[in-house]
Amino acid sequence: MSAVPFRHLRELDWSRLAAAALGALLGGIVGGFVVVGITLALKAGIDFASRQQTWFVVIVPELGLALAVAALHGLGRSEDDGPAAAAVARPPGRGRAAAWRTFPAGAIRADISGDVVDTAGEEERFPWRLAPIRTLAILATVGSGGAMGTEAPAAYLGVASADGLCDRGPWRRLLRPAALSGGAAGVAALMGIPLVGTAFMLELGRRRRAPLSAERVLAALVGGFVGWGIAAALGLSLIRLVVPKQAPLTLAQAVITALFIGAASGAISSLAGMAVNRAKKWSARPLVRLGLGSAATIATVLLLVWIAVPSAAVGPGTGAILWAENARAVPLTLLVVCLLRAVATTAAVAAGGCGGVFVPFLAVGDLAGRVFAPALGVGHDLAGASGAAGGIAGGYRLPVTALAMVLGVGGPHRALLTSLATVGIAYVCGVGIESALEKLKALLASRSHAPVH
Repeated sequence: MSAVPFRHLRELDWSRLAAAALGALLGGIVGGFVVVGITLALKAGIDFASRQQTWFVVIVPELGLALAVAALHGLGRSEDDGPAAAAVARPPGRGRAAAWRTFPAGAIRADISGDVVDTAGEEERFPWRLAPIRTLAILATVGSGGAMGTEAPAAYLGVASADGLCDRGPWRRLLRPAALSGGAAGVAALMGIPLVGTAFMLELGRRRRAPLSAERVLAALVGGFVGWGIAAALGLSLIRLVVPKQAPLTLAQAVITALFIGAASGAISSLAGMAVNRAKKWSARPLVRLGLGSAATIATVLLLVWIAVPSAAVGPGTGAILWAENARAVPLTLLVVCLLRAVATTAAVAAGGCGGVFVPFLAVGDLAGRVFAPALGVGHDLAGASGAAGGIAGGYRLPVTALAMVLGVGGPHRALLTSLATVGIAYVCGVGIESALEKLKALLASRSHAPVH
């Protein structure tokens, strides 16, 4: 009887676990260092743009978007193009030279998160040879101060670097755990929290129903701690997370705070997420997307500069949060800035920008939470931290990652519990809003096709 609880240990394939651990260690180190190097370059560009005047904030990110589109659609080719198709049809030794810029037919070229999700559990299919051209697009979009984030580049480049390293000979046995670990290491190094990198990659993989096998969980854990260790050893702080300092005074105040901030951050970020997904799949020609998306971006930037400060329009949203902390703006102004930040990221995606939306959703949720801080009588730090976690759960649909972030950020126990409850409410609210809108869309479509008597 006493041996029954340990029966599952005997059933594990320890040789596969050992191979997964070795591959994860290798992929985590390579992916972590690659991501840290590129993220430092992106952060330097964002910090520089944040210190510039209005003309720079309006013009330079648009030039960055144009460069990203030129890289992806000018240098880039598709498998169904004439010259590119011929290159793909060549023998492996000769055709591989074009692989660095040849996208699969119908691929969304700026969608770097899509590759991570689509190859989860089958990382040997990951198109890592496209990483250089996409890195150029990432540097142009995010490094110029565009309203996109660094987390999708971290995951993508972590997977790509580890995948490219192991995609040959006997190393291919280590490819899957190495690639998964590389992505987890990149996100963990960026966020400074090991379990955020682990949860991020595993939750993304579940969108494609990648199994939560012992090997995958081990690889994600190893990668998360390796990436966190690299950032800690180098003394890096690549992203600014708000730590709650003031806890709710009563249980009633904590419950009301979680309800209001969870509902607000979940609703706003869910609508923003749906808009981003539609913008990402927009089938217009690249120049049309660039023109209309850039026009919307410029209009949004000018409004943000007028209402707040130029830095509030730069990057994934850190400047807007710093402005909110120092300006102590009235709730209506905070709400408008929150909505404009969501529009700015959507416009950048529509224009063809290459980056992430996880960090922008952190900012949107943070600002949404601060809207209610005065009325609820809670500190702006608690409202911002809870709202940021709610934005990830409601908009990006990563509730476990949001919970890991809350636990990693820390704070007083009652503040921690309030933020955890906010995550749950935001997720339910976000899923509910999307479901309701889908049902309304289906109802309207059925009525439009109903026969007229």
